[in-house]
Amino acid sequence: MSRLAGPVRVGGGTAPSRVLFGPHETNLARGRALAERHVAYYRRRAEGGAGIVVTETASVHPSDWPYERAPLAAECGPGWASIVDACRPHGTVVVASLGHAGGQGSSAYHQSALWAPSRVPDPVSRELPMEMEAPEIAELIAGFRAAAALAAESGVDGVEIDAGQYSLLRQFCSGLTNRRTDAYGDRGMLLRGVVAAVREAIGDRILGLRLACDEGAPWGGITPETAPVPAGIDYLVPVRGSAFADARPDARTEPGFNVDLCRAFSGRALTVLQGSVVDPALAEWALDFAGLVEMTRAQIADPDLVRHVRAGTRPRPCVLCNQKCRVRDSRNPVVSCIGEPRSGHETEDPLPRPGSGEVLVAGGGPAGLEAARVLALRGFDVELTERDDRLGGMARVAARLPGRDRLARLVDWLEAEVRRLGVRITTGVEAVAADGRPVVVATGSRPGPRDYSVEGGRVLDVTAVLGGAELPDGPVVVHDPLGDWTGAGAAELLAAGRSVTIVSPDPVIATQVRDVAAVNARLQRAGVELAKRSRLRVARRDHVVVEDVLTGECRELPCATVVHCGHRLPEAALPGAAVGDAVAPRTIHEAVLDGRRAAVAL
Repeated sequence: MSRLAGPVRVGGGTAPSRVLFGPHETNLARGRALAERHVAYYRRRAEGGAGIVVTETASVHPSDWPYERAPLAAECGPGWASIVDACRPHGTVVVASLGHAGGQGSSAYHQSALWAPSRVPDPVSRELPMEMEAPEIAELIAGFRAAAALAAESGVDGVEIDAGQYSLLRQFCSGLTNRRTDAYGDRGMLLRGVVAAVREAIGDRILGLRLACDEGAPWGGITPETAPVPAGIDYLVPVRGSAFADARPDARTEPGFNVDLCRAFSGRALTVLQGSVVDPALAEWALDFAGLVEMTRAQIADPDLVRHVRAGTRPRPCVLCNQKCRVRDSRNPVVSCIGEPRSGHETEDPLPRPGSGEVLVAGGGPAGLEAARVLALRGFDVELTERDDRLGGMARVAARLPGRDRLARLVDWLEAEVRRLGVRITTGVEAVAADGRPVVVATGSRPGPRDYSVEGGRVLDVTAVLGGAELPDGPVVVHDPLGDWTGAGAAELLAAGRSVTIVSPDPVIATQVRDVAAVNARLQRAGVELAKRSRLRVARRDHVVVEDVLTGECRELPCATVVHCGHRLPEAALPGAAVGDAVAPRTIHEAVLDGRRAAVAL
């Protein structure tokens, strides 16, 4: 058995594996209490072998309401108790995360001033907080003590104090936000006081600390050399992050980006490696210097991660896309995963029932592959046909965009699974009507209509370009009416060695992408011209005409080729249950979900 899947002593307890499922926003709460959906969510990870489950961070004081469905510790007692009862049969250690977002929170819900060590506006929200005085500081420490006591009464094995990226405790530890001249100008003083209060409240239960040890701002922020690690903790999760450095980067950042940070704190306490660790081999290697490895997104992608490690089988990969698992959003989406849509929906997504008979799946993209996989698991005799020479569909096309190559790992896994399960696969042929067999139609899409005229200009669909179609010499205009990854990625890709302009009707490029600032920065570094607030009107032989969406003013841009990145339409389909792009343009998550639902319903 690997060390990763083996037991480890933590404080006064023993975890059945060295894999930690870390605290993260879920939007599963009802009101501000932990809900039955939380219980099912954490139970599923315990069943899969998680050694430690750290529950979603609960605010220790009503002055903190950082997002609409943020748990409040005072209302979490029954939820913590239910989570403990659900995880205990699997030996999993349950730890309650406690925190306060301070000036990085939101006043939208409690409509009160934000608390902070000093009057420093948050760089993201621009909101100016109030400076905490002695009464507020006393209330905060008392809030941590009371929340920890309630968690202990509820049966949890321990408490984790959040002094990470989005925390008031970090703000007190940082010279960027703590400009006090009183006793709390000692930037570690409040953290030491909170640790002491929590230890008093929980006794010999496990006490963990998530601590921002690198704010990415060495001119005044916390650095590994200045991070105040207090005594009396059982484990330490060193993390990076502030308004100047993202603690949760996407697939462009190599997994394990906090290895050096974790090494720097090895020996101070039992250290936990955190930082996009999704590969069990990397996690196993990290145990040379870390006591535990946080694999949160990896266990959202595959709750049975540790089971796979023990069995020597391959878990469903996390592609680090942040598309469904990063849910701080005004729409309150429930946490999930593009490859495992049941994550976060355990109480409402039925497990497949056994079935029998023959089924044809027409199309081998993500929707067709997931449908074939689930049908085969149910016991159906499944045939899958794909008109291309390779399975994967549009996901393989998307994987050719810069920073999106990890998407191919998901379809590689799906393909390996359907082959392992005995699905009969034929490529390079068009599907035909099945002789009475049920059909799942996953035949994909074709380029949709254009809302501009073509008067002698050369226009190529982005899928053809990503498929290897040659472009003539001369400037390229990327038409991006959708504002998603496709247009920005195509522009960045094509900018190597040629002049590229991206045309978007939006005030910034890639408005539908979460890391929109980083996308725009990369485009500008690549030399891409940004034609914002512009609508493509005419494509001619050597130029295009674009119109300002606000003023209606038209101008010409030099262009030899237009790369069209607009909506696509369903391909002509066979009779049957249509899924994925055969219904409407779908994200990879929606395609996989469609395939799963069709397979479960049959």
